[in-house]
Formats: sequence, C-alpha cells, structure tokens
Amino acid sequence: MNDRQSISDYRLPRSERLRSLGAVRRLFTEGKGGFVYPFRFVYRVEGPAAEAEREDGTDTACAAAGAEPSSECPSGSIEVLFSVPKKFHKRANRRNLLKRRMREAYRLNRGALRETVRRNGVAVDVAIVYSVKECQSYRSIEHAVQRILERVRTRL
Repeated sequence: MNDRQSISDYRLPRSERLRSLGAVRRLFTEGKGGFVYPFRFVYRVEGPAAEAEREDGTDTACAAAGAEPSSECPSGSIEVLFSVPKKFHKRANRRNLLKRRMREAYRLNRGALRETVRRNGVAVDVAIVYSVKECQSYRSIEHAVQRILERVRTRL
C-alpha cells in the first residue's frame, strides 16, 4: 500500500455490490460478456460516455467537452456481482470459499478500472460467475479476475 491509498480504498462496501433484481436482470439481458477460465463474465456500461460512443463513435462526452470529471461529469460507479452456481458446487462452504477468493481478487485489483470509470464518468455493472467444477487456487482466480477487469476497462 503506497502513501496515497488508505485502508478504505480496499474495502468492498455495500454500495459497490450489485443487489437490485432489476439491475441484475438488465445486466444479463443487455450486457456484453465473455469467458476467462474459470469465469464467465457479463458487464454493462451506462452513462454519458456509453451514449456518446453509441451515437457518434467518439471517445467520451466529458473528454470531448474538455471538462474535468469532478466538475461537470458524474464521478462514475462500479457495481459488481459474484456468483458460484450450486449446479457445480453443492456444498455451501465450497461456494463461500470461492466467492471469498473472487471478492478478494477483485478488491485488490480494481484500481485501474475504478480510475477509468471515474475519468469517463460512466456507471459499470459487472457479474463474475464461476463456471467450472474444479476448485481453483487463489492465484489462478486472481489472474483471471485481473484479465476480466482489464478487458472491461479496455472496452469502456
């Protein structure tokens, strides 16, 4: 941890968790996704940058206007959902272990995505679903979560 980061930067508060049933439905119906072993992921971007990109192919509405993200553009937010299906892991303690590993990997590696979201002034919803029967080590889970976050970040 360097001088600029504090302990609160590494928390995963309730406001960053995707909890709304409507938001989850929208994410899985309208979102884009992919697969990075051992996860399937779905993400959805909304906000001025997403709308500007869809309409005229420009980068972001805020960047094009030359505005600072803090002044005229929304600060952006990320909401994330972690899931381990009962279909593959019958025991609750195993599902909980895998979700703990996923949350930890996300918490420690979300910095670049968070910065990009703030700069672009968008809201991003992400679902990460564990999709294999084998229980992976933390190291492989962390590497996969890093790749997922990087893919989402590059597509913003």
